[in-house]
Amino acid sequence: MQPLIDHARSFRQRSTERPEEFARLAQGQSPQVLFITCSDSRVVPALITGARPGQLFELRTAGNIVPPYASPQPTSEAATVEYAVDVLGVTDIVVCGHSHCGAVGALVRGDDLTAVPAVRDWLAHSTPRPEGAVEDPSVAEGVKNHVLTQLLRLRSYPCVERGLDEGHLRLHGWFYEVHTGAVLAHDSSSDTFQTL
Repeated sequence: MQPLIDHARSFRQRSTERPEEFARLAQGQSPQVLFITCSDSRVVPALITGARPGQLFELRTAGNIVPPYASPQPTSEAATVEYAVDVLGVTDIVVCGHSHCGAVGALVRGDDLTAVPAVRDWLAHSTPRPEGAVEDPSVAEGVKNHVLTQLLRLRSYPCVERGLDEGHLRLHGWFYEVHTGAVLAHDSSSDTFQTL
């Protein structure tokens, strides 16, 4: 923890070296991209994309799960998607899964999660269960299938459906390899993930 505290203490000093950049952030935000990814600490959207403050609106959930829109109660995830699309006017939504994902791995393997009931209940939102090779520690196939399911789920959100119909919103499926740094994007014409 101490290195993080030390960095936070020195951050203000470094930020005063670029006062105009940080002053501009106080005027509001206008990101073009909603980046939905896993809570996994190895996945750092700004590092992967090179985004600067204000360029990405992020939604991080265990297993980058997008829950069904028609939940009994409003969800934080639905509110974030709706705000990004209808208020901020993002033009692109990226769902980025990653290799070695613990959440997707548990789903692919059918792990018993009774010891972590909140995790078990959250992962139940990912139906259908992603298909993939149980013996693959990277769970690459399962994660890619899972990303596509989350993209389909996003299409059921009224704001996303409207944005797609009106032609001012695009959806992207990405797969990030934590062990190589490679990013692959889903190509709908070939239904495969290709290196960016």
